[in-house]
Amino acid sequence: MRNQTFSLLASVLLFSCQGTTTPELRIFEDLATQEGLSGMADYLASPFTAAGDRVYLIGHQNGRFPDMGWHVEGEMGGIWLHPIKLMDGFTASLSWDQQTFCLDQAKTFTNYPFSNLHHFPLEGSGVEVERVQFVPDGKEGMAVLFRIKNVDKSEKKVRFQFNAFVDLMPVWLGERTGMIDQADVISFDEMTNTFSAKDQGNPWFTVWGTNEGISLSPQDVLSCTYSPKGNGAAAGFSLEMNMPAGAEQVIPVFIAGSTESELKAMETLVDLRKNLDADWFAKKRRYETLATLSEIKIPDADLQKAFEWIKYNTDWLVRDVPGIGRGFGAGLQDYPWWFGVDSEYTIQGLVATGRKDLVYSTLGLIHSLSEKENGNGRIVHEVSTNGTVFNPGNINETPQWASTIWEVYRWTGDRELLEKYFPSIEKGLDWLLRENDKDGNLLADGYGMMEIHGLKSEMIDVAAYSQKAFADASKMAEILGKTELSKSYQQTAEALAAKINSDFWVEEFGSYADFIGTAEEALHLIDEAIIRADTLNKPWAVEELKATKAKLSTLPKDKKQGFVLYHNWVVNTPMETGVADPEKAKIALATAKKYTNPFGTFVTGIDRDEKAENEDGSFAGSKSFSYTGAVMTLPTGVSAIGENNYGNPDQALDYLKRMTRSFGFALPGSMYEVSPDYGMFTQAWNMYSFGVPIVMQFYGIQPDAGNKVIYIRPQMPSSWEEASIQKVIVGDNEINLSYVDKSGVRSIEVEQTQSKWGISIEIPEEFSKVKILGKEVSSDTQNGFRRILMTGKKVRVEAEK
Repeated sequence: MRNQTFSLLASVLLFSCQGTTTPELRIFEDLATQEGLSGMADYLASPFTAAGDRVYLIGHQNGRFPDMGWHVEGEMGGIWLHPIKLMDGFTASLSWDQQTFCLDQAKTFTNYPFSNLHHFPLEGSGVEVERVQFVPDGKEGMAVLFRIKNVDKSEKKVRFQFNAFVDLMPVWLGERTGMIDQADVISFDEMTNTFSAKDQGNPWFTVWGTNEGISLSPQDVLSCTYSPKGNGAAAGFSLEMNMPAGAEQVIPVFIAGSTESELKAMETLVDLRKNLDADWFAKKRRYETLATLSEIKIPDADLQKAFEWIKYNTDWLVRDVPGIGRGFGAGLQDYPWWFGVDSEYTIQGLVATGRKDLVYSTLGLIHSLSEKENGNGRIVHEVSTNGTVFNPGNINETPQWASTIWEVYRWTGDRELLEKYFPSIEKGLDWLLRENDKDGNLLADGYGMMEIHGLKSEMIDVAAYSQKAFADASKMAEILGKTELSKSYQQTAEALAAKINSDFWVEEFGSYADFIGTAEEALHLIDEAIIRADTLNKPWAVEELKATKAKLSTLPKDKKQGFVLYHNWVVNTPMETGVADPEKAKIALATAKKYTNPFGTFVTGIDRDEKAENEDGSFAGSKSFSYTGAVMTLPTGVSAIGENNYGNPDQALDYLKRMTRSFGFALPGSMYEVSPDYGMFTQAWNMYSFGVPIVMQFYGIQPDAGNKVIYIRPQMPSSWEEASIQKVIVGDNEINLSYVDKSGVRSIEVEQTQSKWGISIEIPEEFSKVKILGKEVSSDTQNGFRRILMTGKKVRVEAEK
């Protein structure tokens, strides 16, 4: 139950500040110079975020704060300072002439890279209101700014009221570390003119107020109230303003919190008031820098814009929790905490977009959490922000850790990184096969990316990621002087490659198997799959599964072989990692295209039907949260990477275009986890699905920073005659690359800051003439490519067919 409700009426009048540029007004003026993305009216009742690394706010684009989310039912929105929540939200209103206008029906919503704006026109009233949210970097608080404009021809005496709905409560799994939620109480301090709320059983505080110098006195009136869930309380304040015709007033509300003391929260509040201007422009400069890192110019404006904003999206997900660590969460609203596998995918895109800081902090966080929980090299799956591990790790996450470390090393050349993390890789690969490969065939048993009940035999994604892990670990062991271990790892990698291309290949379906298991295991899973397909009204899948069941009934129950049952997206991982034989890859990639819709690749192929090709509306999810029937950005990104690995950039681009159709579909500037508008409204691994295909494959940037060489083999879509990328960070080097391919002539120009680094440019051998500085040169040909190795600040190669 909510309690202790009161409001405050200012004992002073605020007047229009026309002619005076306050910090608050400068923010609105600065926003007018920035590029914002506008939302659609149909999605005003859907989530958005204003995010910092310590605090974030989640509400609806119309300005409301309804109960939302399922992880802690109805509590995943509001204002969070992990590992606690501060508020469910707030309401605001304007009153004059015995009329009250609630500011909860915004007509437009505009998203900016690090802030957002709601517009309340209040039709017929002569008044307009804009609301902006801003969360500074590194601070346990935020600002909400209300800009009130009298667009009428007459003076108005307006009363503004702000009501805070406090809900100090622990994060998901808080009870496992003694975080027990109790009722909240609110007090008001006349000396500081601020509110303070405390959870009665814990040292959790939130404080709020407006600018200094405004004397407030309590009033027992609240307007535009609502009743969110929880043990919270509510309180409000009011301000009266004389507003001449054409006048405007900006009212800031500062909100801060602490898990330690009221004093610390108050110190933050004072800091926010004092440094609003500096905080805003500091964050603006940082985001401008983010935009310039691995900045692309391509013929596809929509894809270019999506890639730019995915950098911002990732930054929204950073959670910095004192005493635990700093790293990006998986997605908002229900996965704000840390995941092993989500980090492993995302880091590979992040390192290619210059975010070494975030890469290193996240690696350190996942490693420390895994060592504390498991201690044997196993990588955790899901950890709440109070440090509680929910899942100690699915099987695939441990081998993917090895490949993630290798990828980061390729981009940084940081030997100390290898030395720090290689012991966990050794332990993890030992655990992988010693604890999980009961029959000793090198194929670990257990859940991979597909957490379908019962589907935990020898999974294709676990096999593919394990093969790559041993191959990558072999290279790391060689660098670290562990020659014999390197040889052993390479032998295991080669053996796994052979098994993947023989035991997992199912010729009948033109696909790699979902899993290898016994006929008895498969029959049980088929029955469940038939029920799923029949429930979803997928008659083709029911027919296919029944035919498979009939064949399996003739096999010995204990015979192991590969089975294609679900057509799960993970059957594409052999192409993603490049372990698939070229001929099998060609067939499998063609098969994969069958399990798509206009937004991308189905998570579970049997959920597809004939209507999929024409589906372009919102996702029809079930009443309880479920990924059934989902098309997701990660599987689609994996499909794109696989196509590029086997020389099909046009098809890779097709997958990227499909994903881009969901960019801004519901939340402007963001891309949902489930395409186009379901699940998490912003998702970390989108950085993998775009960063790897674009930076590493289309532009072909493949660094060997340890040896100070950058290999460049552009593989552009045929429709891209010109493209460039700026400020790609590799080790202590930085490169800019431009690409032109017109009339049978291809030119590649690279500038670098470290002139002694080697730049190896690779040109398809179909280009018979290769020129440097206008002079034809000879070049080595390997695997169908001519390789030219050069040094210098600027290198340029021209090639003619």
